[in-house]
Amino acid sequence: MKLPGLVLQPVERISEILFGLVMALTVTGAVSVATTDRAQIRTMLFAALGCNLAWGIIDAGMYLMARLGERGRNALSAKAVRATTDREAARRIIADELTPLLSSLLQPVHLESVREGIERMPASELRPRLKSEDWWGALGVFVLVVLSTFPVVVPFIFIEDVRLALRVSNAFAVVLLFLCGFFFARYAGLQPWITGLFMVAIGIAMVSITIALGG
Repeated sequence: MKLPGLVLQPVERISEILFGLVMALTVTGAVSVATTDRAQIRTMLFAALGCNLAWGIIDAGMYLMARLGERGRNALSAKAVRATTDREAARRIIADELTPLLSSLLQPVHLESVREGIERMPASELRPRLKSEDWWGALGVFVLVVLSTFPVVVPFIFIEDVRLALRVSNAFAVVLLFLCGFFFARYAGLQPWITGLFMVAIGIAMVSITIALGG
């Protein structure tokens, strides 16, 4: 059995961590360095955790909707292939569902093999439904969004000086933003260091815009 996070694709995992970081930073970014009231700090901590708990649930739900929509789309395409008696038309339907790169590489004989495989599929496979890995993936989304809160808020728990805690929190956030960009670049074949720095800049800009708009 796969762990929840490992059900997700690398880009999905990175995206959820980024989302959680940005949401947490919109809360901690509003903390003033002049604040010394620990009650206010506790309120901020609960607000950050509550925000990411809520968005983790919402994001997990959206993940399940996306998976169900994807399977529904695939099922409709498979039914369209089975409904036509024109093999050329069936191959065009299959090619249209592929990425342009894959579609350009596959020969008619390959598409015909796929068509024949679709014809042999049992009818039960053409009913879109969520599978166990989808639920594990949704759990992974929730866990990643929530866990990404802690590196940002933990300094406020263990460091009494609010100014220092804010600086440490921001440093953790910058490092995580950079690592997200770095690993995304390695997965996508981009320049890791440049993409990491770009991700830091984008993350800071997103947080600034969100805070400015009252988010």
